[in-house]
Amino acid sequence: MNLLTSLRYLVALSEHRHFARAAQACHITQPALSNALRALEKEFGTPIVKRARSYAGLTPEGERVLATAQRMLHEHALLQQELTSSAGRPRGRLHLGVVPTAVPVAARFAAMLHAAHPGIAPVVRALSSQEIEEGLENLSLDLALGFTDRLKKGGPFAVLPQYAEHYFLVRRLQNQDRAMGAELQLGKAMRWVDAAQLPLCLLTPEMHNRSLVDRAFASVGAAVQPVMETNSVLTLALSVLAGDVSSVLPGALVGAVRSQGELEALPLVEPEMLTPVGFIYLANSRASRALEAALALARDQRWLQHAAQHSGSLKP
Repeated sequence: MNLLTSLRYLVALSEHRHFARAAQACHITQPALSNALRALEKEFGTPIVKRARSYAGLTPEGERVLATAQRMLHEHALLQQELTSSAGRPRGRLHLGVVPTAVPVAARFAAMLHAAHPGIAPVVRALSSQEIEEGLENLSLDLALGFTDRLKKGGPFAVLPQYAEHYFLVRRLQNQDRAMGAELQLGKAMRWVDAAQLPLCLLTPEMHNRSLVDRAFASVGAAVQPVMETNSVLTLALSVLAGDVSSVLPGALVGAVRSQGELEALPLVEPEMLTPVGFIYLANSRASRALEAALALARDQRWLQHAAQHSGSLKP
């Protein structure tokens, strides 16, 4: 087994933090993964993985090997893309991390990128903001679409602003209103303080979007106790469709459920909360051909207009 393959297994173990899941991601058996890691330890003459009944992390020496492995695999991917790409025809994978509430916009972006450059194969992963920042730093992600206001000034990231996330109270239409049309109805504005009185399904507290929603409620003196919580944005929408709960959704998700004629979306005001969303990437890292193409699309005015339209920046 070559060194690069063993290093890839080490990176997978660090990402999944579980031997069986790492082996599955690498399409090998768990014993094969363990044997490769032992061979790596023999190669470098030092323990790399902490020995326990389950994954317990890496040794300090293992962390140094991991950092080198991440850089080597990144450079290997860059070289592959340079060798297989021709002028104007980039090839290779683009690993794109996205906060869950921006998934509909990221999906459109990935599809448009592939349509413009068929040699690029985007890999879109829904991740928390913390996971996105870690993924960019350890080079497992090339690009991310996320909340830019949480990034520290002077940090390692560069930002391409895309749109401002607007928020809506989404609920089922009353029975007498369901025949009004085949699509979701855009209702009159609702105040945050009034929305706080409704039975709400919200994201779980560890999600950054939930902290934004809680901040808006707190600004009007409302302490919200949701009747249901989830870490899945799909569950947010389905819970409103299936039951008597309402939810607070950003415009991108409102746009994704606009075909549901049983729902209405009411823009939330007083205060009107706008959260900046943008593409994020490492500022001082050499860009792959696929990343260069993605950044060019992200700067294109036609894409920016498309993103604004489908993010709820204009209308849901």
